[in-house]
Amino acid sequence: MQFLDSGTLSTDKNLPLAKRLLQLHDALLEIITHHKPDTSAIEETFVNVNPVSTLKLGQARGALLMTLSLAGLDVHEYAATQVKKTVVGVGRADKNQIQMMVEMLLPASKGKVKGADAADALAIAICHAHHAVMKNLTQ
Repeated sequence: MQFLDSGTLSTDKNLPLAKRLLQLHDALLEIITHHKPDTSAIEETFVNVNPVSTLKLGQARGALLMTLSLAGLDVHEYAATQVKKTVVGVGRADKNQIQMMVEMLLPASKGKVKGADAADALAIAICHAHHAVMKNLTQ
């Protein structure tokens, strides 16, 4: 596994939800077209304290899952605690610990990870790579 890039997707908060979901789809499709991945991984949904936020997160996640599937990618899902335990060794690691370990595990990413959300995304990729290797070893 090697570091290629990192970042986050964002949408125009002034647009209606359907247009924002389309922006997410288009942005992810552009990344898929550029990097040509052969698999994908995403964090499982967690229930937020605010039900409206949880619903919006679920809708955004659904748009991303659909985009990944339409691109022909297998989608692997991991719980946040599983990602943290795989990358940091502790299921309750904080954002700083995650970013530090991501930079240790992917030295080429040092200074290039654009924020905690980008570090979280890289941690999900690391988690998936680890579990894919472990799965192959047991087969």
